Amino acid sequence: MKRIMLLAMLTSVSGFSANVKIATINFQKVLNTVKEGVRATEKLKKSFERKKKNLKTQEQSLMTKKKNLEKKASLLSQTAIAKQSKELQAGFMKFQQETMKSQQEIAKLESEYKKPIFEKIKVIVDQISKKENVDMTIETSQTPVVYAKSELDITDQVIKKYDSVHK
Repeated sequence: MKRIMLLAMLTSVSGFSANVKIATINFQKVLNTVKEGVRATEKLKKSFERKKKNLKTQEQSLMTKKKNLEKKASLLSQTAIAKQSKELQAGFMKFQQETMKSQQEIAKLESEYKKPIFEKIKVIVDQISKKENVDMTIETSQTPVVYAKSELDITDQVIKKYDSVHK
């Protein structure tokens, strides 16, 4: 939103708008296309699948225990039912905590894997923007750009340069 307001302010200044050259880039496309980004995404998927499998096993175990308790409830004393219910509830709470912990770990891994790539992309965007004599480059995957001339989209140039520099 700040970028759009800045753009509106820059283009509203009389005489300035005719000389402003603006480029666009889709960081998400760059990240998903460059080889290093694809490798990072694959690593994340593997980590996610391992955690998902572990959580699924825990969940199935808890559901089995719950069904067994429901089946045996008529045969058990109130004390035994209360004890097993309490254990089951503790198991579900632990499962929820493990789920949240896994989500946080995946988010941390994503940041660890992608932050260095974003930093490298930024350097290349700066280089290409200067080479193309661009006054401003707008990121389009996060900022809603209604219209932009395709000849000023530097996304593909950044992808090519990134893959040639960072193998």
